[in-house]
Amino acid sequence: MIRHLAVLVLLALSLARGADSQQAPAPREWWRDTVCYEIFVRSFQDSDGDGVGDLKGLISRLPYLTDLGVGCLWLMPIAQSPSYHGYDVTNYYRINRDYGSDEDFRQFMAEAHRRGIRVVVDLVLNHMSSEHPYFKSALLDRESPYRDWFLWSPTQRQSKGWSVPTWHKVEERDEYYYGLFWRGMPDLNLANPAVTEEAKKVARYWLTEMNVDGFRLDAVGLFFEDGDNPRNGPGTHPWLRDYTSYIRQVKPAAFTVGEVWDSVETMRAYYPDQLDAYFAFPLADGVIDAARKGSSRSLLFQLDQVQRSFPRGRYGSFLRNHDQTRTMTELNGDGRRAKLAATLLLTMPGVPFVYYGEELGMTGAKPDPRLRTPMPWNRQTSMGFTTGLPWEPLQPDSLTANVEAQSSDRGSLLNHYRAMIRLRGSLSALGSTGDFVALETGSDHVLAYLRRDEKSAAVVIANLSDRAVDGPKISLAKSALGRENYSIRSAFGRADASSLRVSAEGRIEKWSPVATMEPLSSVILEIIPDR
Repeated sequence: MIRHLAVLVLLALSLARGADSQQAPAPREWWRDTVCYEIFVRSFQDSDGDGVGDLKGLISRLPYLTDLGVGCLWLMPIAQSPSYHGYDVTNYYRINRDYGSDEDFRQFMAEAHRRGIRVVVDLVLNHMSSEHPYFKSALLDRESPYRDWFLWSPTQRQSKGWSVPTWHKVEERDEYYYGLFWRGMPDLNLANPAVTEEAKKVARYWLTEMNVDGFRLDAVGLFFEDGDNPRNGPGTHPWLRDYTSYIRQVKPAAFTVGEVWDSVETMRAYYPDQLDAYFAFPLADGVIDAARKGSSRSLLFQLDQVQRSFPRGRYGSFLRNHDQTRTMTELNGDGRRAKLAATLLLTMPGVPFVYYGEELGMTGAKPDPRLRTPMPWNRQTSMGFTTGLPWEPLQPDSLTANVEAQSSDRGSLLNHYRAMIRLRGSLSALGSTGDFVALETGSDHVLAYLRRDEKSAAVVIANLSDRAVDGPKISLAKSALGRENYSIRSAFGRADASSLRVSAEGRIEKWSPVATMEPLSSVILEIIPDR
């Protein structure tokens, strides 16, 4: 049976979305003012020497996360699972034994909250493990009450755009079940009210019994199919609308962020009244592209699309995550470009997410386990991750890309992240919902933009090229600041100008606040009205 709701509920979106995205935001939720940090518990810190990261180890590293300045953690799957990655769940109500006990998790939550850190956990609803008792029952017995929790076909089929098999043969008979990612993860039939009811029970359990602050929902764009097209089926949006409404009833301040790995145009349909936010994958590619190629074109195009299409600040910005080649590898090991990418991420709108180890310049490329290698803490055995044998070998560059080495180096990538996160928290214009106005520089190699809210204003200037730039000239033909004289305070980097004059028409004309910009460098200037 293919998932399909009888009635297609159309989301009332219009071309006027751009205007909606520029309106003042609703009362500010906690997640609008934070930087989130993605953690693979298995790879963060081992406390007992078995080579596998765990919750007690994570608790011991909370001071590091506090010092880094993040206010929110996203934990990759932590429920019971037979795999290393945890995206095939066998029990949604139990902590993975490799990570500790339910009580360990409650202690972790208490310690995180005591430090003012919120916690969002991965919620995997598109599929479960083939080892889950419900699927085993459905597989063995066609009369099982869990039969319609999954999707079946009498013939072999294949999902469009998928290179691997998506319908898997049942060994005992001529029948196939649907498992988009692999046969070990059969997809759930979310059109079945019983499945939806169970999904709500799972959410309530984690929100009330485990006291989490929200969810990252995995593979949201694959929840419902449209025939053999696995993406964005017609049941998706009404289901998300109902599910999110339930979550908010249980815990009004809960944050929900979803994975829809698709174009901005496709993602429009997931707003305004479904999850709080979705990850802006095209924007992430734009930032990496700017840092790698030295041109602002792709980044400015993607950011303009996002700003026009999504409600203000309601998207997750990031560089790379657990499914992608790590940023430092993408940038060919160039630390200056990695710093530049971090500056752009942490001074642009949106809710920024940092994948663990990105602040150290950890490297990694496919296969997946090499994207999720253990965190290097120091130069001791196994880089301080474990006293035993790590579940996965650390990266070869861990002798330099580790916390101990970089903490003592004022010019390190780690200390750059610390400075940028601290600056974002202290200068409200750089937050998730402040205005973003691209400034003219006369060159794709020099990126400049104005960030502004009701409390403050700042200009960010980045030399994306590997050559020095003398006196970049910044202009703006339209009104962005009121007619006034402004004083300049250097928030990051050096400013050679001490003032800015905005014309009666609101224009900025060939302003040169920096005499020379070094290759692959950035400057952040606070703009303060003279009163």
